[in-house]
Amino acid sequence: MFFEQMHPTWQLWLEPVKPLLSSVEARVLAEENFLPAANQVMRAFEGDPKVIKVVLVGQDPYPTPGDAIGLAFAMARGRTIPRSLRNIAKELESDVGVLPKDPAHMNLEQWASQGVLLLNRSLTTRANKAGAHSKLGWDEFTLAALVALAEHQKFVLLAWGKPAQKLGEALGLEHNIVVIESAHPSPLSASRGFFNSKPFSRTNQALSAVGLEHIDWSC
Repeated sequence: MFFEQMHPTWQLWLEPVKPLLSSVEARVLAEENFLPAANQVMRAFEGDPKVIKVVLVGQDPYPTPGDAIGLAFAMARGRTIPRSLRNIAKELESDVGVLPKDPAHMNLEQWASQGVLLLNRSLTTRANKAGAHSKLGWDEFTLAALVALAEHQKFVLLAWGKPAQKLGEALGLEHNIVVIESAHPSPLSASRGFFNSKPFSRTNQALSAVGLEHIDWSC
């Protein structure tokens, strides 16, 4: 089911790790209270990877039932904005002067439509327990996906937090990927290196350097 939910190009690129994904899927579906919903788990992979020019790496889905929609940091409509997303909004305003069009909701899907891959390292978690699925094999799968992407095209990797930075180090050294690092936007770390890191303007500068169009960060 999960493999078939991906775009055909992703399926082609990730055929070698299909058994791994099947194994992870079996372990996820064996649980009753996993997030997001089964039909949203692979949402980050539904689009054509050939249009991706920025990858924003998160850790795992929001653990509060009803929040996660399968895209890193994005949230369902009608929900209270998580604190990490509020901090992203603050940095957006400070960095590029962008305010959410709807103060009660940040629609990061508009970023995805421009070629921003909103990818969590773990695509699922257990309800009300962050990080519950970090040992299921998702890290290996998402690493394989980014390696495949790097073998086919250039992109900018936004690495927020240490887990994402470790991934960025591996990809950047081996595949000459532009990596833009900062602290994670969570309330525990935003004041220690996320605020004033200017990730959005720096990403657009990096895109210009390789001849790619800027991202309109409106949301």
